[in-house]
Amino acid sequence: MKKRLVVLAAMTAALCMSALSVQAEGDLITVGFAQVGHESDWRTASTKSAEDVFSEENGYDLQFVDCDNDPATQLEAVRGFIEQDVDYIIIDPIVSTGWDTVLTECEDAGIPVIVIDRTIDDSDKYVSWVGSNFLTEGIACGQWLKAYAEAKGIEEINALVIEGTKGSSAQIGRTDGFNQVAEENGWTILDSQDGDFTQAGGQEVMESYCKSYEGQFNVVIAQNDNEAFGAMDAMKAAGVSYGPNGDVVLVSFDGNKPIMESLLAGDLTAVFECNPLAAPDVEKVIQQLEAGEEPEKEIYMTESWFANEDVVTSIEIDGEEQPVTQMTEDVLANRAY
Repeated sequence: MKKRLVVLAAMTAALCMSALSVQAEGDLITVGFAQVGHESDWRTASTKSAEDVFSEENGYDLQFVDCDNDPATQLEAVRGFIEQDVDYIIIDPIVSTGWDTVLTECEDAGIPVIVIDRTIDDSDKYVSWVGSNFLTEGIACGQWLKAYAEAKGIEEINALVIEGTKGSSAQIGRTDGFNQVAEENGWTILDSQDGDFTQAGGQEVMESYCKSYEGQFNVVIAQNDNEAFGAMDAMKAAGVSYGPNGDVVLVSFDGNKPIMESLLAGDLTAVFECNPLAAPDVEKVIQQLEAGEEPEKEIYMTESWFANEDVVTSIEIDGEEQPVTQMTEDVLANRAY
């Protein structure tokens, strides 16, 4: 009899623990995140930011889908989140159009959508967008190059551009911003091709450039860090020198630690930051919605510009003077990603 009572008590305790577990799980806020993919160091940092913030310890259940740079897979992922009846959906859109139908489905299901990083241009059926001003990044790159060329006595700019994924808002904004300054200053853009934000893509495009434009270019604009690494590999193989002490001014966008190490080492001349740590700002939006408050429609990340030398210490953008930080060991040590 005593043995049966012990077994019964154990079963009761197990049932109680199970009930508590279900209750605890029920208290979690479920977040579905349709990520672009894993094509770059920047993307890895973006994903880790979301995993750190939207953890079970912080009161969240994160449903994550790596969409592997496939727009159709991303739409399918969002529809999967709707079927799961998640509380919130985060989308980093691979392309900027083709979203209105699925965002209408989210709206009809009563699931708020938060867009991060890249933008959606054919629908406004989302609560907030959190990210970078890609046009400003492109303009900053152009304005820095203008000041740098003047300081260094470079009279002609003959640039090659390795673009990011065609149709992404990052590619569009950075291209438009840089081209705006290039046109104002009469620079020559010899070519501009898609490197798909990957190291392999950047290397392939740069290999082609080295053959087609041998001896003709003195600037290479890589629209992300991984493309810049690919460009370095290609130029090194072709015997083209780059960086502050080379024949080619090489610049990059994003600013992850590996590229900052290369900037400090003198492999690049400048880097224009694109902050990947959007998740804390996204959480603020979610907490505002949970409290019945209305968040801002657009939330811009804080970003900075960096250079190997202190030749250019500031640039003017939209009438505002913005600092250019010289990369040092201390600056590198304090980088968050």
